[in-house]
Amino acid sequence: MGRETESWASSEAVRKSMRSNKGRDTKPELSLRRAVHALGLRYRVGIRPVKSVRRTADIVFTKAKVAVFLDGCFWHGCPLHHTVAVTNAGFWAEKVRRTRERDAETDQLLKEAGWRVLRVWEHEDPADAAKRVAILLGKAVERPS
Repeated sequence: MGRETESWASSEAVRKSMRSNKGRDTKPELSLRRAVHALGLRYRVGIRPVKSVRRTADIVFTKAKVAVFLDGCFWHGCPLHHTVAVTNAGFWAEKVRRTRERDAETDQLLKEAGWRVLRVWEHEDPADAAKRVAILLGKAVERPS
């Protein structure tokens, strides 16, 4: 009945843990969206900025042609917080390398289509990242006194 395939996971517990990782609406993503919304900015969530490019941005300003990606430190190889996997180290190193390569390709494809791209690390303060979004959009941001 069911299709049996060999798992990429090192154990059933790892497989279960990895399958439960969310693709969107993560805590860092929700925090960033709340901070951007608090600045009075309105956006679309989880859409393809360019329909012909199979890449989905986390926050999209369609009229301004700005795409915001919130990158996880582990998955995207953050230079400050990325940790090297102990189990299946080769597999994970290659996966992160391919992810970074795809991120660069995505940025290039969107720029060629006239979009501006902003990448935010999950460890960044959401309020600071939201201010960067506003600045990129050309919106005034209150400066702390």
